[in-house]
Amino acid sequence: MARFAPPGRDCPLCPRLVGFRATARRAHPGWHNAPVASFGSLSAGLLIVGLAPGMRGANRTGRPFTGDHAGDLLYATLGRFGFAAGVYGADPDDRLSLIDCRITNAVRCVPPENKPVAAEVNACRPYLAGEIAAMPNLRVILALGVLSHNAVLRGLGLKQSAAKFTHCALHEGLRDGVTLADSYHCSRYNTNTGRLTTAMFEQVFAAIRAKLDE
Repeated sequence: MARFAPPGRDCPLCPRLVGFRATARRAHPGWHNAPVASFGSLSAGLLIVGLAPGMRGANRTGRPFTGDHAGDLLYATLGRFGFAAGVYGADPDDRLSLIDCRITNAVRCVPPENKPVAAEVNACRPYLAGEIAAMPNLRVILALGVLSHNAVLRGLGLKQSAAKFTHCALHEGLRDGVTLADSYHCSRYNTNTGRLTTAMFEQVFAAIRAKLDE
């Protein structure tokens, strides 16, 4: 199994994100304001890959999808399908635990307006690739959104043409028996506009649960 080393607290790779992080530290000294570590065990069979930390979510709390609307839907759904235990309290001290599941982001630092640029995704790719390589029992990767889908493909050493992003698709046999699952991101914008409903999100997890239970 490959060893995985996450980015340090003062990761210097992306100048724009470094500057934004410094501004956030001055404005909110009590927040996390650093690369957000993954949540869950490296021995998990499911890896969920989001876009980037939310300003008032993971960038504030230090745990992926914790403290914002996206986390409300994600963690409720994880619990419903047996991937989480405990009660999600939108706080890293809520004692919620993940079961056979790990959560990370394609970009580990919060970007302005929640929109990382291509150079930042590329700079963070070695961390995603290293994390994937360090998960010996990995069977399914769930990409939340097109950017995450493409980042996963590149992290697997594949071209973007290897699989087209399609909500609720399962792309099997990409590399080492890993299946790539797709979902629209569980952001407030997507749920408020109806692009992603709770039923649609649950359909994705039902397919993943069935795949892992094979």
